[in-house]
Amino acid sequence: MLGKTAGGLFWMSRYLERSENGARLVEAGFRIALTRSDTASAEWQSILATSGALADYDAVHGDYDSDQVIDFLLRDASNPASVISTVKAARDNARLVRTALTREVWEATNEAWITLQALLARPVKEQDLPDVLHTIRQQKALVRGAMAGTMLRNDGFNFARLGTFLERADNTARILDVKYFLLLPSFAQVGSSLDHVQWETILRSVSALRAYRWLNGTDVSPANVAEFLLLQPQMPRSLAFCSHKIMDNLGYLEQDYGAESPSCRMAKAHYQKLKDSNIESIFERGLHQFVQDFLADSHALAVQIERDYRFQE
Repeated sequence: MLGKTAGGLFWMSRYLERSENGARLVEAGFRIALTRSDTASAEWQSILATSGALADYDAVHGDYDSDQVIDFLLRDASNPASVISTVKAARDNARLVRTALTREVWEATNEAWITLQALLARPVKEQDLPDVLHTIRQQKALVRGAMAGTMLRNDGFNFARLGTFLERADNTARILDVKYFLLLPSFAQVGSSLDHVQWETILRSVSALRAYRWLNGTDVSPANVAEFLLLQPQMPRSLAFCSHKIMDNLGYLEQDYGAESPSCRMAKAHYQKLKDSNIESIFERGLHQFVQDFLADSHALAVQIERDYRFQE
């Protein structure tokens, strides 16, 4: 496969995943702001920081009004991290690699762009926000389903999956890092109903609340949530799960091309580091430092994948 085609599939999937993650962040911010109206401005600021859009937002806005932040994250074309921008980027990449996609995947991606372009043509009213966010997630799920049901499990599929899981792990890590130190207004509320609502909101933002309860019951504690999102190998948005899938897909590419790659060796080491970790040692060292190291490793891996498979050629 040509490097440019591999890169197009990789980035198409990253941008699709990023658009869904953007919708999930807005939903998390909206829910938490409702439970903490007195600190809603700080919450929206943290959402912008998580998405990587804080500097761009600050350049054009003076405060963190909820309507302005939601509009910026969902439909501002000047924001490269907005949902409308990332869906357009995904569609543009899909068009460039059209011959490497099945008709169903291309049509689902193109339909997602058409649907969301119409949906986000005007500012979203607060009462309409839940339905709008649901539609964004649904459109992404249709593309994911078309890909799972119609694509050959060849090198193109593996590059697409690499993009998906790298982006997904990055998002989960950022959500946990930003939220862990910002959620509670005071230590006095640890274990309170407010505490539980806020941690449940974080689990909802990665579609993990029900799965968490299956494994942990109703005990929603910071340590349990962190362990679930970092190390639970059965949770499809955890760092451990995503890292394992990245290692697998790079291994399949090695088999396809008959040569060992530096990126696959990096992925194996990255996964082994997670596998050897436990939540006690992570907390002792510092959750923030652990997540920052993971993000640095993940970025280095993405760069190495691009280099190994010559995305620019």
